[in-house]
Amino acid sequence: MKQHSLKISLIITLIMMLMAAYSAHSQEEDVKTVEDDAFTEQMRPIVPFLHDEHNEIAEIAECGVCHHVYDDNGLLSEDETSEESQCSECHLPAKSKDKTELIKYYHNQCKNCHLQRNAGPIMCAECHVK
Repeated sequence: MKQHSLKISLIITLIMMLMAAYSAHSQEEDVKTVEDDAFTEQMRPIVPFLHDEHNEIAEIAECGVCHHVYDDNGLLSEDETSEESQCSECHLPAKSKDKTELIKYYHNQCKNCHLQRNAGPIMCAECHVK
């Protein structure tokens, strides 16, 4: 009887540990904010952004919709994405200290999509929440 109880306790403990490990792992995978190393000083609060939840609600299945790559002719590549890169890697000249253009790229990418779909925030404080 004691061995049976011990086995059940061990199985329950193992299941709980696996659930905790899975939960911690999946939380690490999901992006929670929009950040870029190019912004060393914040003019506004960092944008909270639940990547997976956003894409599910917006029904975005293809990563290249946001993480785009253009070929040498300036055409959107359908076979490549820039998922492993920050926007500043392409949208900020290497030695530029002026982040204005990079800010415009971020805003245009998000706001234009929201405007086209007539959904999502478009005003500053709707994304940059204090």
